[in-house]
Amino acid sequence: MYYTYMLRCEDNSIYTGMTNDLKRRLLEHFSKQDKCARYTVIHNITKLEIAWETESRSLATKLEYHIKKLQKKDKEELIHNSNMLNSLLESKVDCSEYRIVKK
Repeated sequence: MYYTYMLRCEDNSIYTGMTNDLKRRLLEHFSKQDKCARYTVIHNITKLEIAWETESRSLATKLEYHIKKLQKKDKEELIHNSNMLNSLLESKVDCSEYRIVKK
């Protein structure tokens, strides 16, 4: 399984990433381990906002890419209303390929 996730930072920014081990990756972000993303070293993470699970790396990467292209207001809407995935990205990804695992 692969995961695409969104994290909230102390400055209210949103970090989007993907991984094949969500628990390990979150630990890396929160503890600022060596493999932590540069962005999350500078912008302290406060919480996991939402995560989606999918079968393949390419699908997780594709969702991550398209979420990162969204405007901040659309990312906020996606966090607060997970049904917005279809509305915001239906022309870009097959939303039926993703299942919410954390909201």
